[in-house]
Amino acid sequence: MGREDQIVSERLRKVKELKKRGIDPYPAISKREFDIKEVRKRFSKLGVEEVSKEKVVCAGRLMTIRDLGKIAFATLYDGAEKIQILLQEPQSDKATRELFKKYLDVGDFVEVEGPVTVTKRNELSVVVKKVKLLTKSILPLPAKWHGLQDQEERLRKRYLDILMNEEVREMFIRKSKFWSTVREFLVSRGFLEVETPVLETSAGGAAATPFSTHHNALDMDVSLRISMGELWQKKLMVAGYPKTFEIGRQFRNEGMDADHLQDYTQMEFYWGYADYKKGMELVKELYREIAKRVYGTTKFERGEHKFDLAQEWKIIDYADEIKKQTGLDIWKATKQEVMKKLRDLQEPFDPNAEKARLVDALWKNCRRKITGPAFLTGQPVDISPLAKRLPEDPRKVQQFQILLAGTEAGNGYSELNDPLDQEERFKEQRKLAEEGDGEAHPHDEEFVEALKYGMPPTCGFGFSERLFAFFEGKPIRETVIFPLMKPLDSKKVQMKEYQKSSFKRVDSQAHLKGGK
Repeated sequence: MGREDQIVSERLRKVKELKKRGIDPYPAISKREFDIKEVRKRFSKLGVEEVSKEKVVCAGRLMTIRDLGKIAFATLYDGAEKIQILLQEPQSDKATRELFKKYLDVGDFVEVEGPVTVTKRNELSVVVKKVKLLTKSILPLPAKWHGLQDQEERLRKRYLDILMNEEVREMFIRKSKFWSTVREFLVSRGFLEVETPVLETSAGGAAATPFSTHHNALDMDVSLRISMGELWQKKLMVAGYPKTFEIGRQFRNEGMDADHLQDYTQMEFYWGYADYKKGMELVKELYREIAKRVYGTTKFERGEHKFDLAQEWKIIDYADEIKKQTGLDIWKATKQEVMKKLRDLQEPFDPNAEKARLVDALWKNCRRKITGPAFLTGQPVDISPLAKRLPEDPRKVQQFQILLAGTEAGNGYSELNDPLDQEERFKEQRKLAEEGDGEAHPHDEEFVEALKYGMPPTCGFGFSERLFAFFEGKPIRETVIFPLMKPLDSKKVQMKEYQKSSFKRVDSQAHLKGGK
């Protein structure tokens, strides 16, 4: 039997012994009075070797244990803060010391009661008068000095990654603050938060491949949404709500890379009586607010790009920038000329795609060289079937995209509210779909009908959690708390295989030298 198997076997033995002694290793309740942060605040003015008259009851997970014979130290962690606990004669009686030393291990959840003191090493500590086991851990935690080394293992066992890695833990706290900042910003400006259907009979509002399933009760095929209720929210504009937004999950059955996942959080807002220019100003304010509240700065460095969201945002024209960087006039160039340019740039493309898709591949090559912050405008109508045309140039739409460090970080436009124009564009998209274009937008007759009742001028805008990943400077998969993973082979999840996993573990009974 290997060392790690021995640890597990020993812990299982302790569980049996505790039960024989009438001690429940998994009680349902704790009498915790204070979280550790409150204890630290409450006794922050305590002097060295001074002992409080007041006792506290706090609880958490044992992260380290140092048994020095007559005195033992441990670190208690409640998920937010850590505090030292100590057991020593005569303050800790024999029964308490015995329970602690004989049955408790690193990883166990415990409740401790006792006064608070400050040790000679100026460490705030709880002197344990009583200890209660709340949860007995069976598997040992990864060693603090090694943690989870394998990337696949880290994502699959994210709970351990968060527990052992403070940087990861803090990232998800920032992610929560990121979305709460977006929500508070929009609500403070009069936007109504709404919830729209996740299951749709026709997945619309974007150009993407949906996940499909069958609805048994209604005996019909349905799709998971590919946009954050774009067509639904525009129907709410028809209904008379002037400002709406939604933050939720959406799903696209497409490829995975550093910037894309199949299911992810998205935000979209719709603002009645506003156009894309007003949207640009609001979004600029929103991004600056996110940066300041979540990161405390508007300055960022990503790869070779350095930018400041507080500076003036440039406005870049789609066709002009392509011509500037490649010399190609997209309005005059043939499909063959666009493909030749893509080959020259060694940019991958689908030779069967329509010219508009090939031009967009060319644009993405150009985009990587733009630092920003900037707004991209003047996109061709062929690739934006839901946006209004520019009156001065009907080849273009009233669209804007956020450009930061060579990537797109948000997309919005003046929504098309002409039902006849919308219907014609849907028909064109249907033709593309029949010709094999998997990104063509479906023809949604119910949406066209809603537009015929009248929708006010509206600006729509959205971004996904890819924006958070961008601010973090990490691949999006690492910023998802529990990313989708392929299931392990059933044999690999058996106990022995689990114990043979690649990361190192800590033996909770190891006696370390020294103490605070």
